[in-house]
Amino acid sequence: MAEQRCRRRAGAHADHVRRPETVKPERADRLTAQELKVLRLVARGMSNSEIAAALVIVEQTAKTHVSRVFAKLGVRDRAQAIVAAYEMGIVVPGE
Repeated sequence: MAEQRCRRRAGAHADHVRRPETVKPERADRLTAQELKVLRLVARGMSNSEIAAALVIVEQTAKTHVSRVFAKLGVRDRAQAIVAAYEMGIVVPGE
């Protein structure tokens, strides 16, 4: 009985939660070659300093690229960017 009430409450709450839109594949076309590289590195869990080292750029430039990727994809954080990268096929599990 309690479990059933809990499910009902969770279901009612879920109706009010704003779910992020799925990133449209054509948004990937907006990314430059460098931004695609940055997105792949973000998807691998790299920090801005690690991205900078991998691409031989300064950290501030890496931060700028990450911010532009977020803006072009319409995502607000790394987690959403990673999901978008997988959904668009930019990153494949096991790469």
